[in-house]
Amino acid sequence: MTSIRQLRYFVEIAESGSFTAAAEHLYIAQSALSRQIKELEQQLGTPLFERTARQPRLTPAGEAFYPRARKLLADLEQAERLAQEVGQGLRGSLRLNHSSTVPLTGRLLQRLSSYLSVNPDVSIDIAQQGSEAQLHDIAAGNLDIGLLRLPVLRQHDGVTLQPLFDEPLYLAVAAGHPLANAASVPLSQLREERFISIPHGQRGGLSYLSASLCMQAGFFPRAAQVVSRKTTQLQLIQAGFGVALLPEGMRALADETVRFVPLEGEGCSSTVAVAFGRGAGGMVGEFVEVMRDATLRAAR
Repeated sequence: MTSIRQLRYFVEIAESGSFTAAAEHLYIAQSALSRQIKELEQQLGTPLFERTARQPRLTPAGEAFYPRARKLLADLEQAERLAQEVGQGLRGSLRLNHSSTVPLTGRLLQRLSSYLSVNPDVSIDIAQQGSEAQLHDIAAGNLDIGLLRLPVLRQHDGVTLQPLFDEPLYLAVAAGHPLANAASVPLSQLREERFISIPHGQRGGLSYLSASLCMQAGFFPRAAQVVSRKTTQLQLIQAGFGVALLPEGMRALADETVRFVPLEGEGCSSTVAVAFGRGAGGMVGEFVEVMRDATLRAAR
């Protein structure tokens, strides 16, 4: 069977124009080169070169064999490069999930686009998932990257959690709400409001943070008749079921029927974080660096 070495030797002779030059380029003895070509011709059952006093010339069989041999070598090089890039984590697919309150808008969408523009051989499979479930799946190896809001209630071995940026929280109300046109509102004024987002005992995230802020203001948020921890909060607010504390990033998802009123007081902000497996490199490591680099520049 024809070997890769024989193909390389044949192509080198055809392109360099002589056995002597080919042997020099390949750093082998000319006798060894000639022996390999003779074996190749015996295997094929036909001569590939016409040996002349001046320089070898391709026979008709050699002319037909050359472009195909060259393509085989090029395909092999491409296959080797692909295997190396995949093995080093520079090519392939990333599994990324994000919380419903971490929409891929604004700076996150810009960073995602930047990462993909310089990594055209990487694809990303994106889905929504709660914060705690993201951490569980990363620990189990079923997810590469998570984008979520702090705080989380459980830490998982083998999972790294890095804060990316803070963004202000707003009181989100329907356009017809009495506070819709307020310049700002203190949390203490929301004691009698109905909140459509109430914390779950087993989950952290935005609803947990909202309840903590309300308790610091002296009350626990009263639950509306309909509650949700998903992006359907905007529809519930729009319909007048209640209010919620929502981050600036969610303003891009709302229309004019939902108003975002600034909150008074310190601590009315939310932190977006990225979660990934410890020791992650390649695609995951580069993705995290792109996300972190963006937040560093934004903070300057």
